[in-house]
Amino acid sequence: MPPLHKTLVAVATYNERDNVHRLVEAIRQALPNTDILIIDDGSPDGTGQWCEAQADEYEWFHLIQRGSKQGLGTATIRGMQFAIEHKYALWIAMDADFSHPPEQLPKMVGTIGNLDSPDFDCVIGSRYINGGSVVGWSWSRRFMSRGVNLYARLLLGLKPRDCSGAYRCCRVEMLSQLDFSQFLSHGYSFMEEFLWRLKTLNVRIAEIPIIFTDREHGASKLNKREAIHSLWILFKLGWQNWLRKN
Repeated sequence: MPPLHKTLVAVATYNERDNVHRLVEAIRQALPNTDILIIDDGSPDGTGQWCEAQADEYEWFHLIQRGSKQGLGTATIRGMQFAIEHKYALWIAMDADFSHPPEQLPKMVGTIGNLDSPDFDCVIGSRYINGGSVVGWSWSRRFMSRGVNLYARLLLGLKPRDCSGAYRCCRVEMLSQLDFSQFLSHGYSFMEEFLWRLKTLNVRIAEIPIIFTDREHGASKLNKREAIHSLWILFKLGWQNWLRKN
């Protein structure tokens, strides 16, 4: 039987104990009837234990405990698979650190439109369209982010202005058409690869502006090794994209 709540917000966590309880409250305030799924990679700070207690108490709270760090891409895929398996109508992904404003959740869902005749299949919370911005980043990180987006758009032929942002709302019916076994990315390049594979399905993508605020608590999971690996994955995907066109 389909769930009473048709929208699932999926959040990947690793050492987010200081943020996750406040985020859950903010999500439920913005979308009172939504379900929440936490995919935790064995956080040693007690994130998983707190989530276990919530899952035992609330039927709308779900936890997948994976036990070890396996990458943002695989966590995102697991959230999509959960949404497909449990017959949700909408899947939303967001970061655990409040960089993605929960108050924009109703606008993201509303932009999809009537599910019987939706206007869009995927909505991106975008930093790089009119009205969007980034708060708290150094000029070097802004430059890197802009460069990665341009790199992905040129290599993969993507149209969205914010290809690397992880704040997204998608129709689950559309997600069910993806072959997750084909994905090459396990880390941060997953976000661009996801859009590239959606492009092959001719999906309708919209962007709404968000104010992205750098995390206040905890540490960023992105490091130089991950960044270099992500650029290499994008290059490989770009090569496949070129071969498809020629």
